[in-house]
Amino acid sequence: MRKIYLASDSRARKKLLDVFGLKFKVIPSKAKEEKKAGNLSYAKLVKRNALAKAKNVAERVKSGIIIGADTIVVQDGKIFGKPKDSQDARRMLKRLSRKPQWLYTGIALIDKDRQKMKLGCEKTKVYMDKLTGEEIKNYFARVSPLDFAGSFDIQGRGAFFIRRIEGCFYNVVGLPLRRLYLMLKELDVKVFLIILSTLYSLLSTIFLTGCSSEYNIATKQEEVFYYSTDREVKIGESIAKEVEKEYKFAEDPLVQKRAEDIGKKIAAVCDRKDIDYHFYVLEDDEVNAVSLPGGFVYVNKGLVDKAANDDELACVIAHEVGHIVARHSIKKLQAIMGYSILRLLTAPIPGTGQVGNAADLAFAQILTGYSREDELLADQLAGKYAKLSGYDPRAMLFFLRKLEEIDRRKPARPYSYFKTHPYVPDRIRVVKQGLGEGMDFTDYINIEQSTHESPQQ
Repeated sequence: MRKIYLASDSRARKKLLDVFGLKFKVIPSKAKEEKKAGNLSYAKLVKRNALAKAKNVAERVKSGIIIGADTIVVQDGKIFGKPKDSQDARRMLKRLSRKPQWLYTGIALIDKDRQKMKLGCEKTKVYMDKLTGEEIKNYFARVSPLDFAGSFDIQGRGAFFIRRIEGCFYNVVGLPLRRLYLMLKELDVKVFLIILSTLYSLLSTIFLTGCSSEYNIATKQEEVFYYSTDREVKIGESIAKEVEKEYKFAEDPLVQKRAEDIGKKIAAVCDRKDIDYHFYVLEDDEVNAVSLPGGFVYVNKGLVDKAANDDELACVIAHEVGHIVARHSIKKLQAIMGYSILRLLTAPIPGTGQVGNAADLAFAQILTGYSREDELLADQLAGKYAKLSGYDPRAMLFFLRKLEEIDRRKPARPYSYFKTHPYVPDRIRVVKQGLGEGMDFTDYINIEQSTHESPQQ
């Protein structure tokens, strides 16, 4: 996976990228920002500054994707950037609170490996309450304004005096994530971001009004879910529609039938019978499989070809069914993506632009992999379900060793099976324990390795 660099030391931008699971390195740009528009439009000014920042960092790295960004606030033809000091911040915030202002963020992407570049700009209108000097003083006593264009942080205490915004919320936070996502997609960069997830304090009330507690037979714990089974299925259906637009199904009907027949046997013995299961093979050479909320399982043709027999394929499918039984995907989405995007996925009019974009982002988040604990639990359930459905659960060990050998021979490509799953020897150990097999010295070493982070895209 190519490296990604953020050409900014902005804490807000770093936090946004961290929250959404993007693995990146910060290299602050040394480029000098242009403070005045002159003959340029405000959009062109921020795009020029963003490009200058990205180019400066691009000259200092050998390869990778560089993200440059620049933000200004404009009111009555005057440009406001970050304040010079606290006194400047007070003057700035008092003036901005009197009238609406426009916030512009320019984004520049440089793909140094392919020698490609992409520029974009997002514009948002912000309406603030008129603030007194005392209110500004109290606000600055709790929040440092020096890191924010316009001297306020909408994602924190600054939200209390924002009357409304017109446009992208995350643009005001510091980085318009949807715009960045679309630009990455246009450059065909296999990195996806998740939008809508930072105002947990504001969303918690909404969550708590609709949540329910139930016993999860897979995890053997009482767990809280914000969505009923019916809504989970609707979310899965919305994401599945986008998958079908982006990926081709395998053309060989026998391959499809093989996966479906195996999948039905697994579903018949699994611990969750309140949903219907759907099994599909995608025409893709990557060794990968993925499950969606509500019972949708997709296996790539590349993985089917690597499976030596039905036993190995059954173990992989059982692993994905295990994720569905434990409701791993819906728990991950509700924890990371927030209430708003999941509401879109259960909207009554599927197929609209908003639903499609939300589904696309949700699928991308699922592809980045589950936690180590979730993956190991799915492995345990895979052995159980494979055995109950008449397949040899030990085939899971053979397939895992096969993946380990693939991993040794060549670098993992994006979204490959071993790329989105935990350390293979650790998985082998867990499967052996589930099958009641003895552990060798390598397995013992893996017990000592208490954490194995799943590689991020």
